[in-house]
Amino acid sequence: MTPNNKHPAENEKQKELTYIEKVWHTVAIVALLVVVILIARVAFNVLLMILAGTLVSVYFHGLGDMIQRKTKWSRRPCMIISVAGSFIILAVLFGFMGSKISNQIAILSDSLPNTVRTAKLKMAETPLGNKVLSYLSDDNSDKLFATARQFFSTSFGVLGNLYIIFFLAIFFTTNPDLYKNGIIKLVPEDRKDLAKQVIDRISVALKSWLKGMMLSMVLVFILLTVGLSIMSIPVALVLALLTGLLKLIPNFGSLAAMIPGVLLALTISTNTAIVVALMYIITQTIVSNIVNPLIQKRMMDLPPALTILAQVLMATLSGVLGIILAVPLLAIVMILVDELYVKKINKAD
Repeated sequence: MTPNNKHPAENEKQKELTYIEKVWHTVAIVALLVVVILIARVAFNVLLMILAGTLVSVYFHGLGDMIQRKTKWSRRPCMIISVAGSFIILAVLFGFMGSKISNQIAILSDSLPNTVRTAKLKMAETPLGNKVLSYLSDDNSDKLFATARQFFSTSFGVLGNLYIIFFLAIFFTTNPDLYKNGIIKLVPEDRKDLAKQVIDRISVALKSWLKGMMLSMVLVFILLTVGLSIMSIPVALVLALLTGLLKLIPNFGSLAAMIPGVLLALTISTNTAIVVALMYIITQTIVSNIVNPLIQKRMMDLPPALTILAQVLMATLSGVLGIILAVPLLAIVMILVDELYVKKINKAD
């Protein structure tokens, strides 16, 4: 009996087996895809920590290069001074300012409930304030508090990974050529020059971003400390420090940092709250106009809408660490696209 002359029952059975095999193949593919996505998500967080360690290493190298230019010493002692000196300065700053900051944090924690209560009373005096209060009084407030809890729990998770980031940074600082050459070895022989060019360009972009970010944080901290102290705002040092740290989160960080300062000013008077809000806005504007041009000279000009989308996506994937590293990661992706795709098309044309 030829295959075409098989019994109908046998044909039906073969079709049934074929259908079952297809179902199992589909299930297996979906399961494999889910596993790959889960592994990629975990691996992505690890890659972010590697990027964070690289940025800290870039800072150590930048400081070491500056020390070497000023002193004309050899490379090794300059890098040792860069790493050890940074930790010593950090420890000294926390030693001198730690007690004052902790006292101001305690004051802020004690006064916050009364501050919120007073702010609600002030807001209830205006139609717009009543609308905001009605929005916060229903289920939306629960959503906001849940988001805040998730934000801070993620923040503590990031703090728990800091030791890994610093260890990676020290390893990258100690022998950067080992890791750079290791990446280049993975590239085909005819592409090694391109790989070196891409790595050098990424290195320049990361140095520029880090330099600009540190300059922004210091300027914001100094300007707000002076301004809030002149205005006699309570816990001015903590508010200025919080704003400086939140500069690591472009767009959203500045807005989030302004809220506690304006709330505290509102307990004094409405006019004081308006002046403090203007102070935050003017400070951010001054810093942006001074620092952003310096960054964009050495770094790709990133579209604002694309930056915000990258931040939202990274926040969904990796929380606070993802938001902080969204801009340098986006810059790396843009450089890769430019070097590996756009320039190829331009050459072909």
